[in-house]
Amino acid sequence: MNKNWQIPRRTFLRGMGTAIALPVLDAMLPSTRALGAVTGGAAPGAFPKRMAFIYVPNGMNMAKWTPTGEGTDYELSPSLEPLAAHKADFNVISGLAQRKAFGNGDGGGDHARASATFLTGCQAKKSASDIHIGISVDQVAANVMGDQTRFPSLELSCDRGQEAGSCDSGYSCAYQFNISWRSESQPMNPEIEPKAAFDRLFGKGSPDETQEARLRRERQSKSVLDLVLDQTRRLQRNLGSNDKQKLDEYLTAIREVEKRIEQNGRMPPTVPAGAVGDMEANYTFEQHMKLMFDLMTLSFQTDSTRIASFLVSHDGGNRPYPFAGVPSGHHSMSHHGNNADKLASLAKIDRWHTQQFAYFLEKLKSVKEGNGTLLDNSMIVFGAGISDPNAHLHDNLPTIVAGRGGGTITSGRHIKLANETPTANLHLSLLDRMGAPQERFADSTGRLEVIA
Repeated sequence: MNKNWQIPRRTFLRGMGTAIALPVLDAMLPSTRALGAVTGGAAPGAFPKRMAFIYVPNGMNMAKWTPTGEGTDYELSPSLEPLAAHKADFNVISGLAQRKAFGNGDGGGDHARASATFLTGCQAKKSASDIHIGISVDQVAANVMGDQTRFPSLELSCDRGQEAGSCDSGYSCAYQFNISWRSESQPMNPEIEPKAAFDRLFGKGSPDETQEARLRRERQSKSVLDLVLDQTRRLQRNLGSNDKQKLDEYLTAIREVEKRIEQNGRMPPTVPAGAVGDMEANYTFEQHMKLMFDLMTLSFQTDSTRIASFLVSHDGGNRPYPFAGVPSGHHSMSHHGNNADKLASLAKIDRWHTQQFAYFLEKLKSVKEGNGTLLDNSMIVFGAGISDPNAHLHDNLPTIVAGRGGGTITSGRHIKLANETPTANLHLSLLDRMGAPQERFADSTGRLEVIA
């Protein structure tokens, strides 16, 4: 490698309808001495901070979710055991609440309010057509810093949404099928197809041009990597051994995701689906969820975006989980009435979701940034808008914050807060770390200093 050779931080490999952003390489940085460990000496701003929110529906079996003990001396609960290998990389936070998710005079509709308030902290207007909620925390950050990346934010889901009409007790369906809101009346509709999300991340030009390029690739049985092969070879000739390995791992990850998207097929038109066509024959919910985690990882790794949200499935949904040992619907199990069998089934679903989250953390940790990892420079919130689903409670919400936020978060703890601490206090603190500070957010009463 030519030691004086540098390339711009935002470099792309370009081909027909393709633009593959590169991860951060040593050749993009002024000095490798700026790459100390994230938790011990990294130069400020050496790597960007990322923020993501992952929503799981229908609450939890809180007795099986809540850890025992407090601080660093705590024991993972049965539902959190799949995260054991990453215990030092996240905090479990108890005591957070979304007070605007309660009825507050509006009667039923807790499932709609649960997802509507998750990132907004605002009371949803009870109407099927006159939508009114607040801007979500991810979009507050995107408005401040979204122009620094190719995409201001990324919104994903595994659930085919219903945007029009009434869903839960007179609330618009938009509340249940969106957690990200650009404005008080405009949701950021999530992308549900991994193939479409992949094309968005690695396409260039208009959507029509990107789609045409994809169709041509498919007809020729080509990967997006085939379209940039010559550029890749020229680039590799100038890279050092460390950068060559990093680039090779990144391109291999892209190709693996591409193959798995092809193998998993398209999601069924409805969930659960009956007989489906050949296109959906290989579809599995687990692979769908993992592909979305892979795409979020790639989007953060290449600094294509620093902000993401992932609505795993909509609140009130009755998806069965036979792959987790629960053939009955999730919503049906959540209204357990203290029935031991239903509670056990709910705990199995909770644990299955946690296993998939552990997969995401492993992917983030596999990406090296200096002497740290992509997870070290991220803040990943995993949780729900309901705690005990049988009573539709919105306090003591099950919440995990993974990652160290570039060294600004002390992880590895169970943090017990005063009951009904506004979740907006957490959001306000994350906005500070993202470089998008606000005086207040939603119903915040202060910052959550305890996470530092």
